[in-house]
Amino acid sequence: MNLETLKKNPFFDKGPQSVFYHETAAGDRLSRLLSVHLTEKITNPIVLVCIGTDRSTGDSLGPLVGSKLSERSLENFNVFGTLEDPVHALNLEETLLSIKKQYVQPFVIALDACLGKAQSIGAISVGQGPSKPGAAMNKKLPPVGNIHIHGVVNIQGFMEFFVLQNTRLNLVMKMADVIAAGIQKTDRYLTVSKKINHL
Repeated sequence: MNLETLKKNPFFDKGPQSVFYHETAAGDRLSRLLSVHLTEKITNPIVLVCIGTDRSTGDSLGPLVGSKLSERSLENFNVFGTLEDPVHALNLEETLLSIKKQYVQPFVIALDACLGKAQSIGAISVGQGPSKPGAAMNKKLPPVGNIHIHGVVNIQGFMEFFVLQNTRLNLVMKMADVIAAGIQKTDRYLTVSKKINHL
């Protein structure tokens, strides 16, 4: 299915769409979901804000993806948030101000771990609108992003801080691999699209 067909599909108007990290070709599917949101934003600077901290296993999904992507040569994504230099509750507002100063009309993608239902653990969703970091911990932080990528790393509803701290690193690493692969594939797609549009 090509992107024009995907964009016309009413399925994409019903909220966030998900792929599970263990599905066949999960990175490719994630790339297709992400590309639908970016095809009309090729001329805007794209900023990926990878939210989280390396001090909590469950909350390290964002920084892990940021670190994986920072090791690769991306042409279309400006990445904020790595294991070495994470974006978290203490510096989120400062980071958003810095992005606003550096880029003109950036299209911001927020990437963050979240908690969900047991059957949703391992799901990676892409949706319109901002992420609300810290919501599970009742922290009042600014919303982030024109769109968001959320990875469900564990179950919600009880002692969220403890649950995040005790999330399996193996799960988070595998989800980070899929997300990084999906974004890298999207980056290649955007590069090709720009070249075609300049022909």
